[in-house]
Amino acid sequence: MIQQATLLFIGTTEILFILVIVVMVFGADKIPEIARGLGKGMRMLKDASSDIKSEITKSAEKQGIDSSVTKEITQEINKVKDDLEDFTGSVRRNP
Repeated sequence: MIQQATLLFIGTTEILFILVIVVMVFGADKIPEIARGLGKGMRMLKDASSDIKSEITKSAEKQGIDSSVTKEITQEINKVKDDLEDFTGSVRRNP
């Protein structure tokens, strides 16, 4: 069976409709500029979040807080998540 790609629960038809509206509102000339601006904004957000994460990690290490506990918890959560996805994958019906 062929499955449609979904992005945040939005189907292909909805994405195409949104793209048509964007072209009508902004025009084809402005779309690359808008995409470039969105890309820069996403990059700045990603860089800021990684900076904050590294500062928190450095501060925790200076205070003597063991950060390996959080890594272990994250690994356990990922294991449970994978097991749950394996289980629901066999139970889930394909449309």
